[in-house]
Amino acid sequence: MVDLFGGNPGIPLASALDSDGTVQLLDTTLRDGEQAPGISLDPDEKAEIARELDRSGIEFIEAGSACTGEGERETIRQVTGLDLDATVTSFARGVKSDIELAVDCGVDGVTIVVPASDQHIETKVGSTRSEVVTTTAELVEYAKDHDLWVEVIGEDGSRADIEFLERLMREALDAGADRSCYADTVGHANPETTYEYVSRLAALGPVSTHTHDDLGLAMTNVWVSLAAGADLVHGTVNGIGERAGNVALEEVAIALAHGYDIETATLDQLYSLAQTVSQATNIPLPPNKAVIGENAFTHESGIHTDGTLKDKTMYEPYSPSSVGRERRLVLGKHAGRAGVQAALDEHRIDVSEDEVTAIVDRVKELGDRDKRVTDADLLTIAEEVQGRERDRHVELLDLTAASGGGTPTASIRLRVGENERVASGTGSGPVDAAVEAVRAALGTDADAQLDSYHVDAITGGTDAVVTVEVEMSRGDRTVSVATSDSDITRCSVEAMVEALDRLLSVDTSGTSSNSESDVDVDADDVSLADD
Repeated sequence: MVDLFGGNPGIPLASALDSDGTVQLLDTTLRDGEQAPGISLDPDEKAEIARELDRSGIEFIEAGSACTGEGERETIRQVTGLDLDATVTSFARGVKSDIELAVDCGVDGVTIVVPASDQHIETKVGSTRSEVVTTTAELVEYAKDHDLWVEVIGEDGSRADIEFLERLMREALDAGADRSCYADTVGHANPETTYEYVSRLAALGPVSTHTHDDLGLAMTNVWVSLAAGADLVHGTVNGIGERAGNVALEEVAIALAHGYDIETATLDQLYSLAQTVSQATNIPLPPNKAVIGENAFTHESGIHTDGTLKDKTMYEPYSPSSVGRERRLVLGKHAGRAGVQAALDEHRIDVSEDEVTAIVDRVKELGDRDKRVTDADLLTIAEEVQGRERDRHVELLDLTAASGGGTPTASIRLRVGENERVASGTGSGPVDAAVEAVRAALGTDADAQLDSYHVDAITGGTDAVVTVEVEMSRGDRTVSVATSDSDITRCSVEAMVEALDRLLSVDTSGTSSNSESDVDVDADDVSLADD
């Protein structure tokens, strides 16, 4: 048996926390997160993320590194000018000029990063242990003279000599630092090492923890840090960051709230925050990611769907609405009768017992062919099983798009009811222009929201066939559609028109789109969609 914590049985997390159960979060998405390959956030993007972090109740926001350059300093100034409730900080190396630059940006505090391991002290900066200790104390005193909140990070602390790390942080705290920070800079540490190091630093004063996920242990090391006495956690939204990333801030927040009733953030803002960061960084949300992944509250299995319809807590540890999400019941090869019936009810389709059986068989057949069964697929199957003619309300008649040599433009001709409508639009690209043309042609009928847009190439080469999946909502109804074509613009428009037709057809058929579903699940908690 592995003897964790070196023979120390450890302390239950709940007992290790402060008597008032306080844990705070420091978000470093705008600094450490931006250091991930390929990410560059402009000032407006950083400001919007900072606003979202503040709305989410994050106590500390590291806005960037003032030493990076004037462009970065302007960005930090834009964040400090937002009058946020959060403490806004700048990353500072162990040199006086970095602190001066941070002060010039108007930050509330600095995180002073100094070398802690011999590898960093001797090889990286060419210094000695004694020089690092002396310089750190002087920098802390200088920062405190400028009324800054000060945290000192020993870089590569998890590979530092523990006796030296204690000496370094003791001197920093004696010089006036508000806290020290244990940094597993390269994601090297195991839980035993983390527990030992944080325990010894916590004995000196307030301590934070900064973990990376190179061994897949970032969250585990946060947990043992808290058990060892840390009360502030560094993290990034969606876990982005250098190499394998940092611990995911939203995962720390929900785990503390769910497991220990400790509130560190406004939970129902987390998904909005995750989407904002995903869009700004162009890093999609992993579907299997806790809290923010598309599959986190999605059920396809017949057994799970049936159980969820009977009791919405059956297969979920916490409510999706608690983190700003919706429960989703999707159809595929694992779909069961209850899930298919619920989806049909959602779309106001009345079916007999025999028809449900036939529809389930067809849904499973599609799923067996490795095909996603969208709402449009389900409705088409139901129409075929029931022998109903589809009465389209919106139909694409013609599309022309151009993007060469100027502003991308598109013109479109639609049949809407008994009438034809023609419109044009411009956009950032041909797809955007075509979508704007559709909206212009439909006018007030186009009051649906495009919730998601996803493109997959399903063949190789320059003439690749792509599949476009869109999800649109109108009122309390959501429809997902997938179409395939070698022309991405036409494919996108056809998917959008198909979704709009499905949404609008309910209204024109005389059935109110706001009528209640027969599914015995809270309407605010469930979305029957495909992705």
